Amino acid sequence: MVSEGAAGRGTRTLRAEVALAALMDGPDTPDRLRRVLEQALVFAGATLAAVYTPGGEADVLCLVESAGVPRTLYGLRDSYPSAGRSALADAQRAGRPVWLGPEDLAACAESRRTPSRDFFLALLPAQGDGGRACLVAVSEDADGFDDDERKCLELIADAVVAPAPAPRAEGEEPASDAFSLAMDTGRVEVGDDILELFGLTRAGFDGKVETLLGLTVPEDLPALMSVVEADHMSIGDRELEFRVLQPSGPPKWLRLRGRLLPGGEGHPARLVGSVADASTLRSDVTDVARVQRLAAALATAGTVRDVSQAVVSALRQPLQADRIALAELENERLVVTVLDPPEPEAWPELWRLEWRSEWPDAPVRAMPTLAAALREGRAAIWPAGTPLEPALAEVGPGGLAVLPLPAAGRMAGACLIGWDAPHDFHPDERALLTASAGLAGQALMRAHAFDAEHELVGMLQRQLLPRRLPKLPGAVAVARYLPSTAGLELGGDWYDVIPLPDNHVALVIGDVQGHSAGAATLMGQMRTALRAYAVEGHPPDVVVSHANRLLLDMESDLFATCCYVDIDLEEGSAWYVRAGHLPPVLRHPDGVTDVPETDGGPPLGVSMQADFPMSSLRLQPGTVLALTTDGLVESADADIDEGMDRFADELGGSDPAHLGLVADALLGNARRSDDVALLLMRYDGMAARPLRESWTVWRVPEAVRHARRFTRRTLRTWGVRADYADSMDTVLLVVSELVTNALVHTDGRVRLDLTLINNRMRVSVADSSPRTPVKPTNLGWEATGGRGILLVEAMSVAWGTLPVSGGKQVWCEIALDA
Repeated sequence: MVSEGAAGRGTRTLRAEVALAALMDGPDTPDRLRRVLEQALVFAGATLAAVYTPGGEADVLCLVESAGVPRTLYGLRDSYPSAGRSALADAQRAGRPVWLGPEDLAACAESRRTPSRDFFLALLPAQGDGGRACLVAVSEDADGFDDDERKCLELIADAVVAPAPAPRAEGEEPASDAFSLAMDTGRVEVGDDILELFGLTRAGFDGKVETLLGLTVPEDLPALMSVVEADHMSIGDRELEFRVLQPSGPPKWLRLRGRLLPGGEGHPARLVGSVADASTLRSDVTDVARVQRLAAALATAGTVRDVSQAVVSALRQPLQADRIALAELENERLVVTVLDPPEPEAWPELWRLEWRSEWPDAPVRAMPTLAAALREGRAAIWPAGTPLEPALAEVGPGGLAVLPLPAAGRMAGACLIGWDAPHDFHPDERALLTASAGLAGQALMRAHAFDAEHELVGMLQRQLLPRRLPKLPGAVAVARYLPSTAGLELGGDWYDVIPLPDNHVALVIGDVQGHSAGAATLMGQMRTALRAYAVEGHPPDVVVSHANRLLLDMESDLFATCCYVDIDLEEGSAWYVRAGHLPPVLRHPDGVTDVPETDGGPPLGVSMQADFPMSSLRLQPGTVLALTTDGLVESADADIDEGMDRFADELGGSDPAHLGLVADALLGNARRSDDVALLLMRYDGMAARPLRESWTVWRVPEAVRHARRFTRRTLRTWGVRADYADSMDTVLLVVSELVTNALVHTDGRVRLDLTLINNRMRVSVADSSPRTPVKPTNLGWEATGGRGILLVEAMSVAWGTLPVSGGKQVWCEIALDA
């Protein structure tokens, strides 16, 4: 039952109260303070929450815990003098909440440390073991913290109990299994047990951390470096396992537990903790063999996607996981590279809302638990029933493991592993995850550098390709493009999907000879030319003939191939033309594939007198039409006919319900010595087909009256009766104006087209003049013309003009209201 006072508060505040109460009533775990701070990210919309408390020296405020994005983004330091003129010190001395906006921060003495980005800062008093602490929260919202968010922050500040930093006294020797590392100099003090684990003697150890790192297995070094490099550390506990080399026999597994302590003003931060023997907790033969197999697979992985697939293959079966996602970390966003299973329905709904093309892409700060795991840099495991944000809880309802992938002093990415049924986590699983993390992170960075060499090539080529494919009535189209990985070569493959009037669509795919900047430039010119000729209303053979003549007039030394398909989405029929290119492949609804054997013309740019014969296709609902370039089907060990047969067989065995997954599967075995373009369209059939009628208007004195009579008769045939009397008068008036304008201002043939769909009438009048009608800006009382277009605009919901072969089409749409 909610009290009367609480009843008036916002739902967000009540939820924050419940969450904080559950945390405070639970056991006092080492990570409770961090979990309290994470509530500021969830309920107060903060991007960062941190706690500062008086350190071992009373005149210094030290950072003891943080959650969210790195504090360096906002210029926050590890420590502040208590008597200084910083906003944090002022708030701590005042003992009351302080709310600062971008203007206030710019006026502070510390403004020179503040980045150029605008943000709001909240500073609230909290309780610490060493005295009064201070809760700091940052918001990038344009309006800062609202009233509900401020109340939530006050509740969080009341729940904070911050421990005071406890620096070791100068000269105090660490315990036998403990160490203390100065983060600025790399000098480390270690106990005798640790020296024994590393095979060193007290007299033979020089006190440098590099000496200990030099005894570790090289594959585990990146994971260790992510712990001992200060620039990438944050306040909190660390735990990881690594291997040290032995004089004989296999490496020994050790477990490191540590915590970073702030040093205060003028003192370096230190990493303190312990190292213990972890080999007794491991099934050494099995896990070492798995790690070795993973290392071998990663050694040959060239791309980020190859690395991701190797990690998934190495971990899913041994861990018996239900789903694994591996993602790169790019500018605080998590860009997923591999999902297993790949079906979107197997992943959280929130992920699907952030879907970008084939893979999801989500901000890390939307998942504060994941952000904390990445910040800490060690494998994190949450068993079934652990309260997590939905984006993570739905990945592993029976248990979730997050494996940060460190490399080159930063986090390269993360691996998320989820189980559906409650899963018991064994000690050796954590060890396997830790060992795999260092290998995967290092390989991911190498692959990212390899991919970056080709990113410029891919970017240039993608700029010449459609940014996105249009939505089609009664059909779905997807496309994929893979640039060649054989050097920094620009390819000439292209594709396009061109919406045309009357529910037609043109699919185009082509390939320009060679790999060079000239080939890529010509590719862009040919794609633009084909699109321009298509929207003019030419049939496929005329479109391709015009493109051929254009390429010859350009006097280029290159030629191009293409396949052009014009599809009538209403009738399910198509006409296509081939210019030296591969034919389309059809997958019928029953899974049978068909490669039409029809004649085609020569490549574009070869002969001015070339003929490009048209061939017909019939598409039933459920048919998939596939167009590709030779890079996918031709190889050194198989001719192009064998490749086309293999391509057709793979298409026939696919599930067309997820067309994007079909495209990915077809590209799975593509050789990367040549670029590849792939275009797929699934024809579903239109649910509502429009009614159409056409009339040729003869140039006779009563032509307008004949056009009105044809229109009235057509509407009566379609069932548009007296219920639409006003709308019928509107349609007849518009027909009169458009036909009159065409007869008066143009020469040649005039055609009237009527289309009805969903109580919406489209009236189109085509003539042989390319000149677009101009709407007059003003009309005097003595003017005798110019009112026709104004009437059409006033009586219709939309109007415009389209270029057609040899002329134009003026159209308008009228809503038929009862």
